Amino acid sequence: MRGTSVLSWILILCVCQAAVRSQYYSDTLPYQPRPVLVTNLHFYMHEFTGTTAVVLTQANITSNNSSVPFATLVAVNDPLRTGPEPDSELIGNVQGISLLAGSNASSTQYIEFGFNTGKFNGSSLSVFSRGDPGLAVVGGRGQFAMATGTALFNPILINATNVIMEFNFTVIHY
Repeated sequence: MRGTSVLSWILILCVCQAAVRSQYYSDTLPYQPRPVLVTNLHFYMHEFTGTTAVVLTQANITSNNSSVPFATLVAVNDPLRTGPEPDSELIGNVQGISLLAGSNASSTQYIEFGFNTGKFNGSSLSVFSRGDPGLAVVGGRGQFAMATGTALFNPILINATNVIMEFNFTVIHY
């Protein structure tokens, strides 16, 4: 038993000596942080019920008298425009899902705002949040990589077939 213990200590000392005398395999580079950018965006989402927003599934609840049924999952692919008018310039689209889970039409959003024109062409902002009064920006792609921030929204028009929402994003990115 004593011979095994001595052999174990000899092996531990050899391994420690090898680690101390070896060279590290890479060079350490100094950290050079990129400047933090704050971008404010303003645009409008145009939604057309049954065309750009489609109900995927809905809970079978017979006692629900709400205009927005509880436990409804909706897929969205809505255009983003520069203004509230239907013929204003198209700058991108919103894609994702919305879970209507509250009895007061509250929702949880899993959506991405993609831009396909202008300065932010090819970039997008990812949102994952409950809907009132704003949304949390949790990431992005392209120029919005590692983005955080908030998106405040204001309903401009809501009727049986159309929804127009005004968005004001404040995004912190690098």
